[in-house]
Amino acid sequence: MFVTPAYAQAAGAGGAFTSFVPLILIFAIMYFLLIRPQQKKVKEHKAMVEALRRGDQIVTQGGLIAKVTKVVDDNEVKVEIASGTEVRVVRHTIQQVLTKTEPAS
Repeated sequence: MFVTPAYAQAAGAGGAFTSFVPLILIFAIMYFLLIRPQQKKVKEHKAMVEALRRGDQIVTQGGLIAKVTKVVDDNEVKVEIASGTEVRVVRHTIQQVLTKTEPAS
């Protein structure tokens, strides 16, 4: 009726590796469902921001639709939000490129 001590000790002997298997599976699932797609999205955004050129129409994270008039440096661009109104925008706040201009031949 009761479990003898010999059986109880034998059941816990193989538990060192098997106790880590669920943690490893949880980490693998989290990596493939959350971490890897986010890294891919960041990589695509970085490539999009680096490829900005004069004449591209963009959308900022604040929702402004603007046209790139000048690429100032690695961190900012000058955009025109209305005719005659130019502002400087940090490159990483650009969310989307609506239309790309073709490079000059």
